[in-house]
Amino acid sequence: MELSGKVIQKLPEVGGNSKSGNAWRKQEFIIETGGQYPKKVCVSLWGDKIDQFSIAEGANVTLGIDVESREYNGRWYTEVKAYKVEQSGGRSAAPSDMPEMDTFHSDGEEDKLPF
Repeated sequence: MELSGKVIQKLPEVGGNSKSGNAWRKQEFIIETGGQYPKKVCVSLWGDKIDQFSIAEGANVTLGIDVESREYNGRWYTEVKAYKVEQSGGRSAAPSDMPEMDTFHSDGEEDKLPF
């Protein structure tokens, strides 16, 4: 799924250790969608993705997201996790491994396709 909007708030990073002793860290952002009826959505980044995407307040972003719900003590909790971030103008916050390709053009008769 994708979600587009403006980052209106960057919440403090939190972290700790799991029951198994593994360190974890999470940072949440409030994204406001556009349109006639804008919505505010809390989106989280986990672990290394916090440093990889470095989102700033005021940035227009398009996020690739996963939505997950889990039950705890009879209540359900939903989290929106971002796995991909593109900042305003389609610029990806993560470096791309794809090289740019040049367009080939020729006016020579031997280069024209028969169809």
